[in-house]
Amino acid sequence: MENTNNAQPAATPDNGKTIAILSYITIIGWIVALVMHGSNKTSLGAYHLRQGLGIMILAIATTIIRIPLMFIPFIGWGIGLCISLGLLTLWILGLVAAVNAEEKPMPLVGGLFQTWFANFAK
Repeated sequence: MENTNNAQPAATPDNGKTIAILSYITIIGWIVALVMHGSNKTSLGAYHLRQGLGIMILAIATTIIRIPLMFIPFIGWGIGLCISLGLLTLWILGLVAAVNAEEKPMPLVGGLFQTWFANFAK
């Protein structure tokens, strides 16, 4: 017998996974994720929007700190490099958690971001 049922399976919502991932992909991606979150509010999306906002603010703050360090040979460069690698590590851990659809905070600062931005992107 021939199967005449051509019905496609219903598309399942990603439960905020796209928003979570986009919130780590540059400031433009974060803004797109914020707009998308307005029409598809999920706990996962809100969580990663707060984490992404926190990492962006932390990156700006540490950049301000690193500017004067650029003029100190070797020691300043080493400190700046350590700060950059730390930020990169936090970003990767946040992105991996978003890809895996986990509400897992970044080490050291993730819990603070959730507390500080608790009323953001509810």
